[in-house]
Order: sequence, then structure tokens, then C-alpha cells
Amino acid sequence: QMQLVESGGGLVQAGGSLRLSCAASGFTWDRWPLGWFRQAPGKEREGVSCINADGRTYYRDSVRGRFTISRVNAKNMVYLQMNSLRPEDTAVYYCAVVLTVQDMCVTQNAFGSWGQGTQVTVSS
Repeated sequence: QMQLVESGGGLVQAGGSLRLSCAASGFTWDRWPLGWFRQAPGKEREGVSCINADGRTYYRDSVRGRFTISRVNAKNMVYLQMNSLRPEDTAVYYCAVVLTVQDMCVTQNAFGSWGQGTQVTVSS
């Protein structure tokens, strides 16, 4: 059974950093594009970043240059390094297997299921 478990969230001051981790099990990890999503209180869940199996990446405009997505296939892990955090980054963050369009990942959940997420709170 495919399972993704997020961790690494916490409370941080504006300008600080956090690294989120996502551990995968139950499927052949290295073939799939993976992504990070977030949902702030009262808002729709939105895609943040994704990474192809070949390592190519995508970021939404508001995080480009501050966040870095990476993956270590040998460990079945994907990470989201978040620097220069802002209060508007406050949300529950989720990872998921994502779709590809023309061989490039897009931040759309491929299977429609979500883990428990990890809370990121950025204070001003």
C-alpha cells in the first residue's frame, strides 16, 4: 500500500528556515514525480513544488528562490528546504505523487489521497 508520511514542520519566526521531509513506502519510489502542497486555514490546497524522477523541478512563483525541493531515491525520501519564511507560508504541508504533462511534473495529486501533513507556522 502506497504511503507518504510528512514531518519536519514547526513554529519559526519570519525569515527563518525549516526542512520538511516526506518518507515513502509501498511503491517503487524512483519512477514517480513527487510534489509538495500546502493548505492554509480557510484556503484551498495549493501546489508548492514538484520534482521529476529525473530531478527537474517546478516551483510556484511565491516560493521560487526561497524553497528547494530534492529527493534521495535510495532513502525513499523527498525534502522541501524552506528559507526566508514568511507569515503567508503558514499552512499544513503535504507531499504526494503528482502527474506529469509533457514529461514535466505538475502539482496535481496523481492518486487523490493525502497523508496527515505537517504544520508550518511562521510568526511575524
